[in-house]
Amino acid sequence: MRAALTLPAALSAAACLLAPVEAASQKGSAHMFGSVVDRMTQGPIPNARIVHAGDGRVVIADSLGFYQFPELKAGIVRFNVRAVGYPTVTFTVALTNGERMERDIELDAPKAGDSAQVAQTLAGVEVEAAAPLGRRFADFERRKAQGRGHYLTRTQIETLGANNLQDALRGLRGVAVECSGGSGCYVRMVRAPMRCLPEYIVDERVDNEFGPYVAVRDIEALEVYTGPSDVPGEFAGRNSGCGVVVIWTKSGPPRRKG
Repeated sequence: MRAALTLPAALSAAACLLAPVEAASQKGSAHMFGSVVDRMTQGPIPNARIVHAGDGRVVIADSLGFYQFPELKAGIVRFNVRAVGYPTVTFTVALTNGERMERDIELDAPKAGDSAQVAQTLAGVEVEAAAPLGRRFADFERRKAQGRGHYLTRTQIETLGANNLQDALRGLRGVAVECSGGSGCYVRMVRAPMRCLPEYIVDERVDNEFGPYVAVRDIEALEVYTGPSDVPGEFAGRNSGCGVVVIWTKSGPPRRKG
């Protein structure tokens, strides 16, 4: 004779059956992306944690502060944002099915004397710095020290085994290399609108005709800025919202006549 389930056992079994369905129902077709930045400096905040208050899912911003949160349900969704050295921030968004929402998150650094959150002091780590490239690359070194973009030197490009500029940029966070038929490959920033191509600066001059085709063997250094919040002021032109690729070549800019 088969034993009948008691009420507690029946409820437990039902919960087990419903749990996967409920978990699956937490996901939807909306998508949110953007950058986490310091409100005062507008600099990126890497490793910030964006937490879905409803289901506990977490995404972590990359080294440029960029994040993507996929599979969100339509409706009012609340998020908590946490970053070392910053107070936790909570915000809500209203999403529709299939929506791709860009939402930049600005965090306020704590005021002097605010003990709400104190950054943990870690043990020192010895770092072997790469040798400077030379006086001509002073601006490259200055911007590299600020850390707002991607920076590659000739040695790093050779280590990658890149055959062209697109190969050198392939794999960088926030950068997409798209190829189509006989028209070859081109670089586009993930955060940029469709058909919005980056500005190319070759040896301190805008050159969108030659820039994408500079021979990789002629490149001494590269700077890549994937969005307007990363682009330094000297490159903040009308197309900076599509990203900026700065190329330093062996020959350098033409010398001015005296």
